[in-house]
Amino acid sequence: MSTDITYRVDGAAAIITLSRPHRHNAFTFEMIEAWPELLRRAQADDQVSAIVLTGDGGTFCSGVDLRSLAEVDPTPLAYKEMLTERIHHVALTLERIDKPVIAAMEGKAVGAGLDMALMCDMRIAARTAEFTEGYVSIGLVPGDGGGYFLPRLVGPATAMELLLTGDPINAEKALRIGMVNHLTEEGRALERALALVDRIARHPQKAVRLIKRTVRESLHSDLPTALDLVSSHFGLVACSEETQAIIGQGRR
Repeated sequence: MSTDITYRVDGAAAIITLSRPHRHNAFTFEMIEAWPELLRRAQADDQVSAIVLTGDGGTFCSGVDLRSLAEVDPTPLAYKEMLTERIHHVALTLERIDKPVIAAMEGKAVGAGLDMALMCDMRIAARTAEFTEGYVSIGLVPGDGGGYFLPRLVGPATAMELLLTGDPINAEKALRIGMVNHLTEEGRALERALALVDRIARHPQKAVRLIKRTVRESLHSDLPTALDLVSSHFGLVACSEETQAIIGQGRR
């Protein structure tokens, strides 16, 4: 397990921290391999209600470490396999996690670092944070899913502008266009994210997890399919002991 990505539980939150501040938390392949394992660990822990992803040293993540990228054999197949066999595992694991995942963002989030936050369910950012889809500036495409996640948050036209110009945006604009949920003072993004976890943890957890599944699946389905799925989810959660106890209060 890489020591450049750490895991701890704080109350109801599992906190995954990118910890390479000397490289602005740019991720290595070793970190990428550890990341899905830590997500699955949090998913399996009944104490954990939500997962928080953050970075050390006052910054979030500057993307993939170009020194790691330089180690890849410069052939189309090798680059494709780097993505499909390594980096894509993070996004695909996150897709299967039904506990809420929150990014707590300080400083800069660049390229794949930003896209790792876009994969999360919610984002809390410091007012001093800055975001850049910088792939085009180094002649690359958003290989880890930025072209998928960003348009779903901000709309295709805004996403296209951010991806094709590589221009940075500040936290205020990120909030305005729907890229982040909340802003907070510098140095307090993690604190604000943990407060959000505490609010989520007060509710019946079966309902929380099935609500997340409902929302995620609705993004990929038509209305009849989405309603059919939610009717099943409703039936499952309504019959749970916790929900039946709440419903029972109305019968008295």
